[in-house]
Amino acid sequence: MTTDNAIIVRNKTRLEQLIERFNTKAQARFYIEHSGGDFNAYQQEHDCFYQSLEKIQRITAQHLKFKIIDRSFLPNFIFSENDCIVIVGQDGLVANTAKYAKGLPMLPVNPDTSLNDGVLLPFNSDNFQAGLLNFLNENSAFKQVTMAEATLKDGQKLQAFNDLFIGPATHTSARYKLWYNKMAEVQSSSGIIVSTGAGSTGWLSSLFNMANRINRAFDNSHHDMEMQMEWDDDNLVYIVREPFKSRHSNIQLSAGIIPKGQSLKIESHMPVNGKIFSDGLENDYLAFNAGSIAEIGIAKEKANIVFTGDLIM
Repeated sequence: MTTDNAIIVRNKTRLEQLIERFNTKAQARFYIEHSGGDFNAYQQEHDCFYQSLEKIQRITAQHLKFKIIDRSFLPNFIFSENDCIVIVGQDGLVANTAKYAKGLPMLPVNPDTSLNDGVLLPFNSDNFQAGLLNFLNENSAFKQVTMAEATLKDGQKLQAFNDLFIGPATHTSARYKLWYNKMAEVQSSSGIIVSTGAGSTGWLSSLFNMANRINRAFDNSHHDMEMQMEWDDDNLVYIVREPFKSRHSNIQLSAGIIPKGQSLKIESHMPVNGKIFSDGLENDYLAFNAGSIAEIGIAKEKANIVFTGDLIM
């Protein structure tokens, strides 16, 4: 398929967010320095980002028409099938972009290799031109990433690159009925995490860490559980956080694997403040209050990340 346009996705720097908060750069500097912080670190990070962004723009303009959009516009932005997506930012921006990309190829760029881990950022301002040319000449390596999807009965959908959270917006109990593997039960918990393979080293791993430490502390067990998943693994894992057993709630279906073609079904019993959000973005969510029913399964589209290399994987 011909690629005609590049959509460059970016996020505001920390300095830009501070200026928005305090109205001027001088006031932002005063606040940081008055609090004992190093304002120069914010300025250097900002300058480094813009040096990389400007270089990426120059390179892209040599080969494609392009448009720059802020991350905040992603939920309402309509991509064309002839677009590619260039992401300039941290690893989290790749995850945030992927769920709106509809399977379009993404070229993630690390604007500051001294600051960002770059697990999802194969390119930088030095190797981006070679990577873009390989992609345009159909000589790139691709990494496909399985995503999760929550679908409500009214047709609303939300995808996740790393994980979905289903539960209360505040620190209260989530109440719901859950169906899994032809069984059902009413539960009360602090919410449900559904993880993809890409997310298995994040929030999901912290839950396993907690379970393993509890087990060692009270059972003297030295056998740790692990959940290793590949990015393109066609399974999701769900875990119920802090399930509470009572006369009205049970804990038998507190964890499990959701394979391709199957789903986890959840009916909300929360009168208010029920939410489903993905990848840690609480402001981009589906309302999930009493009467709402969600089905959680593997999304049809996979995220397509262009990696360095000479052969298509």
